[in-house]
Parts: sequence; C-alpha cells; structure tokens
Amino acid sequence: MKKSAVISRKHMIKLLNQDLAREYQAVIGYIVYSQTMKGAKFQHIAGELARHATEELSHAMQIAKQIDYFNGTPVTMPRPVKMSAKAEDMLRFDLENERVTIIAYRQRIRQAEAMGEFALSEVLREIIVQEQEHLTDLANALGIDNPKFTE
Repeated sequence: MKKSAVISRKHMIKLLNQDLAREYQAVIGYIVYSQTMKGAKFQHIAGELARHATEELSHAMQIAKQIDYFNGTPVTMPRPVKMSAKAEDMLRFDLENERVTIIAYRQRIRQAEAMGEFALSEVLREIIVQEQEHLTDLANALGIDNPKFTE
C-alpha cells in the first residue's frame, strides 16, 4: 500500500462521516433494491441484497463507534440512493458504490496507520473483507468480472 501523510483527528472525523453516509446509503439501497427487484432470475440476488443490508448496518455501527472514539459526532444523513425500475441498473449502482467504498477504506487504512491509529485500520480491514464479498456477489449476478481498482 502507498504511504499516506498524517492527517488531523478532525479531518479523520470528517472522512469517517463521509464513509458513514455512504454506509447509510448502502443500507437503504440494499433494502429498497431487495424488495423491489423483479424477475425470477433476480430472486436469489434479492435475498443476498437483504443480507448485505444487515452487514452494511453493522459497518455503519462500527464506523459510528470510531467517529465517537475520535470525539466526533456521527452524521445522520445518507448519501443519495439512485433508483431504477431495472434490476440490472440497481445491481450496477450497488457495484459502483462497493467499488468506491473499498477505495475509500483502503485510503482510510493508510491514513489511520500514518496517525498510529492501528485499531481503526483493523476495523476497516474487516469491513473491506465483507465489502469485497458484496462486490463479487454483485459482479456475479451481473455476469461480469470484478471491477479493477485504481486509486
């Protein structure tokens, strides 16, 4: 991993709140998509999306706890959730959100380690494992390869 410059605790709170808003977005998106996705070929993935929603809620709880650790206040608003009547669009929206989230958490790990906040980096590593599983589930449902990451 690339090295990262040391950032302030205040800046880390700001970044973690952006991450938290993205986790809220994921929870809402997965709930709505899992319940509105139509078509027999999407029944299995709809069930997966419902499971993803509970995992994303757990991520949000972990990120909020880290924000509190840094003496910050967790945000209460999600990032906007994209909507579509097409199941493929919903899956692509989720896939892109997972990709962006993984990139952000990779950067956050480098920042946390530069600050000497190794517990935060370990929490984020555990979250990335699940985010990558979500990414793979979505790519498989779309019948595509996992996207490449460029940072």
